Amino acid sequence: MRASLDTNVIIHFYRAGLENILFDIFEDGVFLYEQIRKVELAHHGQDILQRVDADILSGRIEVYTDDKLKNLSVFRIFENNVNENRQLYGAGDLGEVYAISLAQTIGGYAVVTDDIKQGGPYMSLLQLDYDIMPFTFCDILILRYLSGRVDEMETVSDFGMINEASGLNWSLKSHVSRFIKRFWSDPYKEEEKQWMQNLVRNQNIRVRSKFNALNSQIQDMQLAERKCAMRKCG
Repeated sequence: MRASLDTNVIIHFYRAGLENILFDIFEDGVFLYEQIRKVELAHHGQDILQRVDADILSGRIEVYTDDKLKNLSVFRIFENNVNENRQLYGAGDLGEVYAISLAQTIGGYAVVTDDIKQGGPYMSLLQLDYDIMPFTFCDILILRYLSGRVDEMETVSDFGMINEASGLNWSLKSHVSRFIKRFWSDPYKEEEKQWMQNLVRNQNIRVRSKFNALNSQIQDMQLAERKCAMRKCG
């Protein structure tokens, strides 16, 4: 699977120093539109630009320019996708518009964004008839955990690092519940449920035991945080 990246998720992974997770999960490629690098990241992620540019130079991130899209004879398709998506989202969602439009144009299977507001890009992609799967940073951490690349302790730790770096103040327990609902108990799309079933079968994932272990680790973390807070108050 390969992925088109939105501005915010790039910033969150790089600020936490965990950008390698993106390249591990999306082995078929990670790409972005040039305006995300030149404008969005330049305005909002100056502290990580040097590392992002190093990954672009090394080929870990592929940047699609207008000239590159023209050479591929898909620039007009990209423009039409951008215009249509701009009508769906607010002016503040331009990075997401570019990420989605590029994925539509070149056949990217995933869009990674942490914009989960109602009516925003993530929720819309879950409901619209687009052949694109949206993922948040938390979704990616859960996928990495289920595939057996890391254990529950590292998953909870990495979540905390990205959550702190992003300032999102998300609840891992809540996002695990959303993940289970999306792919098992109440999926938005039957195709996504089938995709997950294939993944579980092909990788022989013991889903129930994996989530039990992860939820247990989350509870341990929450208990430790409460004890720490009580000691500070005392």
